[in-house]
Amino acid sequence: MTVSSTSSRARKCVSSAANAAQSRRRAAHECPAWPYEPAEITADLFVHMLSVTLASAGFVVLALLVSRVVNPWEVAGALVYGISLVVTFTVSAVYNLWPISKAKWILRRVDHSAIYLLIAATYTSFIGHLRESRGALALLVIVWSSSVFGIALKLRYPGRFDRLAVGLYLLIGWSGVVAYETIAALPPWTLCLLGLGGVLYTAGVLFHVSEEVRFHNAIWHAFVLVAATCHYGAVLAALGA
Repeated sequence: MTVSSTSSRARKCVSSAANAAQSRRRAAHECPAWPYEPAEITADLFVHMLSVTLASAGFVVLALLVSRVVNPWEVAGALVYGISLVVTFTVSAVYNLWPISKAKWILRRVDHSAIYLLIAATYTSFIGHLRESRGALALLVIVWSSSVFGIALKLRYPGRFDRLAVGLYLLIGWSGVVAYETIAALPPWTLCLLGLGGVLYTAGVLFHVSEEVRFHNAIWHAFVLVAATCHYGAVLAALGA
């Protein structure tokens, strides 16, 4: 056997091993494990069913309230928020409770993208109250632009840049603090509930990334539910002002 023949076989072995590793990584992204016990899945089921029910009821209440509002900007903002709230919780429930399959990991892209949608829609619900402020409109453009970027990132690169995505969620969510002088015109109760919801979302992220903690997924979604309830209250407070 010649040296060149041996080198050729060695290169083929290395290439085969590299291709196999790449295939395993691709498979892991397309259909990774779902490492939760039955009790954890049941707890998450309860949280999601409660979330979808409350979001749907909340949208009905919101639609009834805005039917009495004259300002079209406030009506549009509230409806965009309400629809996004229902969509986000429904998509999350479908994704988290769907059996392990390739379809589940397509739903994962949509689920993670919907978070950006809800953040942007939440900001949108208040712009009608601040429509005379150029700063508010600039904030809305920045929030939606950043959210569209995040959605594109999640749809194009599933399973990658997850830490970047979490950081972007928080950055967009707290961007209103930078423009506090602009949003300070909102009613006091609205500002309090917005801040409380932001704190709860941020605290919940600690459980979201702590995969070694039992029930961490259900706890994270419970934090999301309570935080979203605070923001829903902020929207109602702004409408009632």
